[in-house]
Amino acid sequence: MKQNRTSGYIAALIYSVIIGFSFIFVKIALKDAGPLDILAHRFTLSLAAATVPVLFGWVKLKINWSKDLWSILPLALLYPVLFFTFQVFGLVYTTTSEAGIIQAAIPIFTMLLAAYFLKERTGGWQLAATLISVFGVMFIFMLKGLDMSTSSLIGSVLILLSSLSSAGYNVMARKLGQKWDVFTLTYVMTAAGFVLFNVLALGEHIRQGTTGHYFAPFAKLPFLLAILYLGILSSLVTSYLSNYALSKLEASQMSVFANLATLISIVAGVMVLNEQMEWFHYVGGLCILLGVIGRNLLPQRKARAVHHQSDARSIPK
Repeated sequence: MKQNRTSGYIAALIYSVIIGFSFIFVKIALKDAGPLDILAHRFTLSLAAATVPVLFGWVKLKINWSKDLWSILPLALLYPVLFFTFQVFGLVYTTTSEAGIIQAAIPIFTMLLAAYFLKERTGGWQLAATLISVFGVMFIFMLKGLDMSTSSLIGSVLILLSSLSSAGYNVMARKLGQKWDVFTLTYVMTAAGFVLFNVLALGEHIRQGTTGHYFAPFAKLPFLLAILYLGILSSLVTSYLSNYALSKLEASQMSVFANLATLISIVAGVMVLNEQMEWFHYVGGLCILLGVIGRNLLPQRKARAVHHQSDARSIPK
């Protein structure tokens, strides 16, 4: 059991590092393509990479497509479909700082949903550690300053729905990860993202009469390298690592690693883009680290019904 949890922590940590550095590659890709095109291309590459081992027989999809697919699709609907859709359109109406503050609350939403659906019980010290981590992220974004003139209620609502989608994914993946193998879940999620985002992106190009520009960014090497990172590492690999970690750790434990990814993205910006590191980055970063370490290392309550699935309320499918 201890070894399983250790492998879960390692997966969660690698997940945080990859996500943390992904923001740099998103900035690079945005120079040559719009948000929807980037999502479409990254999930196209992600699905292609996931299909290769299946075609060569290295991995087998353990799924009955006519029966099991409908049980897994709600997971794919939450992430990546709803999460990225709400996030992309939410950022049109609000600032990245405000979005960062709202999405910092994902661990809290996850903790509440996990308590209801999975009967995961969080102790007082663990709750405090989670709140410290959330505060660290909010502190950084608040001190950076909010440009309320470009934000709106609709943008905040969309980002909030994106955060709730992520929390719902954390909880559902925790449950489904004990029934289906990790690669099968990851493959279905990737395929769902491929279908939706290509439909949206191509639909927008058809509407604007710019279909011929759809693949044009691939002619530029920086975009190609960025989209390879985003598609293979930041979409496929992180989905696998997240699903794997959630099969070993509690949903509320895994969720705080998203805040660690925020800290890593700040450090990556300093290292790669020569961005300025202010005093509040250090204070907020320390809070994030203390929160993540405290949430995962503080003693847990002995009675955790997540190991007694018959007692847990079933998640609507």
